Amino acid sequence: MGNIGDTVEVKTGYARNYLLPNNKAMRCTKENLALFEAKKAELVARHEKAKKDAESKVSAVKNAKLHMIRQAGDTGQLYGSVSSRDIARALKSQVMLGSPIKSVGAFDTKIALHPDVIVDVKVYVAQTQDEIDALVAGKTLTFGTKKVEEEAEPAKEEVKEAAASEEKSEEVAE
Repeated sequence: MGNIGDTVEVKTGYARNYLLPNNKAMRCTKENLALFEAKKAELVARHEKAKKDAESKVSAVKNAKLHMIRQAGDTGQLYGSVSSRDIARALKSQVMLGSPIKSVGAFDTKIALHPDVIVDVKVYVAQTQDEIDALVAGKTLTFGTKKVEEEAEPAKEEVKEAAASEEKSEEVAE
């Protein structure tokens, strides 16, 4: 509803049932305003320290290479998915991933080290370490379609050869 120190109006039920019991807000009285002003310097200092800590981690996170090895089908579709929780475990940060990753490849995501410090990170998802190395090198991975077509063509030729040999055997028999 607002930032720390802001005076905002909320519905009485929201204040009574959620904000006040969870210590997310205080009633706007002279005593509470004086108490807040006394603690304001401490809160601002804590916020600035957290922001500086996050900014010091930016280069480490930018240089981090996230490699996720998962099982996938012949088309590159993952059997499961790589969620923001999986990436957060690797970085121990807040991940801003729109939707779970459900296929093999290289993906861009954002990591929030602090509400004011957001870093772009590349996530590589593949079945093996060799595929990840290829993705990091900038190569594209191909799945199933070429292999299926290559295997299907010899099968068609074998059928044609079998049909031709049957015609020859019929001619010889007549």
